[in-house]
Amino acid sequence: MSVLPLVFTSGWASGINAYAVVLLFGIFGATGLTDEVPESLQRTDVLVTAGVLFLFEAVADKIPYVDSAWDAVHTVVRPVAGAVVAALLAGESGSLPELAAAAVGGSTALMSHLVKAGTRMAVNTSPEPFSNVAVSVAEDLGVAGIITFAMFNPVAAAVIAATLLVLGLVILVFLASRIRRFLRRRAQRREEKRMAATGGHRPHE
Repeated sequence: MSVLPLVFTSGWASGINAYAVVLLFGIFGATGLTDEVPESLQRTDVLVTAGVLFLFEAVADKIPYVDSAWDAVHTVVRPVAGAVVAALLAGESGSLPELAAAAVGGSTALMSHLVKAGTRMAVNTSPEPFSNVAVSVAEDLGVAGIITFAMFNPVAAAVIAATLLVLGLVILVFLASRIRRFLRRRAQRREEKRMAATGGHRPHE
């Protein structure tokens, strides 16, 4: 079970920015900083792909409403990435069955993704765009910091990740009204676009 803390932490981070997790693990392994990273994550094509996608996410994640659309697309991508990375980490160490690791990594990634997506919906109800940038930068730094810390102290990093996940879920409850407001606005925008496309007339029933 020695790899479980690293699996949990990588799952939490993957739910926020999966491409950053793959990129960081790959770089740490390729530079010899750690022996815990499997060779499949250190491949040049994997690093290049993760780097390019990370740059796309870094831009999209800081634009109001675009970030929520990006999150919607990644509702499947992030948990799957979390599960795959977790399984690879477990397979490399041999101390935790790969299927169990995938379940832990994937479920943790899904929960942290839902916290991220819900928080962004709430932030998007703010009229100014700067809060999106601030939250996005904080998330990027948080992922980079906790993955780096996990390389040296996986247990402490897992405790921090678990604490942040619980806090995020609690905050999500308090932001429920703002999330509902965001969903109403998005539905209204879709209706306005549909009305504009049909010339302002509702279709006959």
